[in-house]
Amino acid sequence: MNNIILKIENINKKLSEYFSLKNINIELNKGEVHAIVGENGSGKSSLMNVLCGIYTKDSGSIYIDGILANIDSPSTAKKLGITIIHQESSLFEHISIAENVFINTMPYLNKKFRIVNFSKMHSDCKNLLNRLGLNISSKTLVRYLNPAQKQIVEIARAYASKSKIIIMDEPTSSLGENETPMLFNIINELKSNGVSVFYITHKFEELKQICDRVSIMKDGKIIETKSIENIDISDIFHVIAGFELNKPYPKINFKLGKEVLKITKLNSEGFLKDISLSLRKREILGVTGLIGSGGTKIAEAIFGISKIDSGEIVINGTAKQINSPYDSIKSGIAYVTEDRIVNGIFPSLKIYENLSAASTSRVSSKFLINKKYEKEIATSYVDKLAIKPPTINDKVSHLSGGNQQKLVLAKWIMSKSKIFIFDEPTKGIDVASKIDVYNLMNELLQKGASILLISSDINELIGMCDRISVLSNGKIVDTLPRQSFSAEKILQLEINK
Repeated sequence: MNNIILKIENINKKLSEYFSLKNINIELNKGEVHAIVGENGSGKSSLMNVLCGIYTKDSGSIYIDGILANIDSPSTAKKLGITIIHQESSLFEHISIAENVFINTMPYLNKKFRIVNFSKMHSDCKNLLNRLGLNISSKTLVRYLNPAQKQIVEIARAYASKSKIIIMDEPTSSLGENETPMLFNIINELKSNGVSVFYITHKFEELKQICDRVSIMKDGKIIETKSIENIDISDIFHVIAGFELNKPYPKINFKLGKEVLKITKLNSEGFLKDISLSLRKREILGVTGLIGSGGTKIAEAIFGISKIDSGEIVINGTAKQINSPYDSIKSGIAYVTEDRIVNGIFPSLKIYENLSAASTSRVSSKFLINKKYEKEIATSYVDKLAIKPPTINDKVSHLSGGNQQKLVLAKWIMSKSKIFIFDEPTKGIDVASKIDVYNLMNELLQKGASILLISSDINELIGMCDRISVLSNGKIVDTLPRQSFSAEKILQLEINK
């Protein structure tokens, strides 16, 4: 019996003047988790978009269950049982979990008049959520869910749609160390029911835990495909990056200077409670906790996005009233948000225009922007962060997600701020690009800046920080000096044991 559910033969797709998918050949077996890895811009998401009907192929063939398929639209892909779960949630925030799960397969009392059988919908949803390990009411509005719960609802929707093939794009990028095992349990449940998964990830340590085979992409091509038993993780990195990974966290121990930021008993929006922390010149202070513990809320309060109910913010010895992002920027603070799509970029503008968006005064004189200087600076940052394709006149919408992330970082670094708040700065980017980001952090520190690093990646925090503050339910439970760092200690503090 043929075990192949999907076969892609000689797929070609020109995506821009600079990039194409070239002669892609790949197979997916029933009940298999098949990883797709590669550097940012290698073509992983583009290939999946062809499979989902978002892009139409220029040439080549796609077979599903041995039958030639013409996937010319997302609706066609869904009818064939193909679902993609993107990094950014595609759920409807203001309707219930059950309505989201059955949005494509709504049970009707009367289909002609579209009268929904709400009782059956909620009953079926409850059973499905229990099966996937999510103990929450199906009537809960999606906006109240944390990222891990939203991920499960996305999978439940794919399951309810009777998907045979599920594409997961960086599924653990928004999950903490404690939420990831729950996702893996769900994927194993899918496998046992014959569902096949394409698993796109930059986290190589996950491959051995959940995947059966790995395909490596580079420059729009599949370089090789191997079973997980026959592959060495260091070999994957070498193929992708072209060099050996000797030091994943290039920490430089600078001599710390005076206190540049002090927060005392800050309370915000009924969630943050008596937050007190300090940051010194040339220091990286890590902030971590379980998903929803308050790291992003601290950043938003400091940057003037969230209302501060009480407490004090002192910058370079002077108390500041920060009521808006403008106040924060004026005080020398830059905020690289976790959600680059919503808050970080202008997709319709060119790369160089995005880069100068936070530092127009640097490239202008008497209200006129010096285009030549603007492009020169933009080119230098594109080179530093190896943003691909390295064409500053291209639109940001043409960049891969990882390269968009690097662009947001470069935009704020270009602003020459002195206090940087980085919220999950390496989320969704490849290992080589992470090292580029860490080296840029070192460069900022060398120039006298300080960094507040909010991250769910414990290894990243241990590797790059001078101190780590651990959050639980809107409170800082402890701040660890570098000599006391351990993953076990941080995880214990996160769950407040």
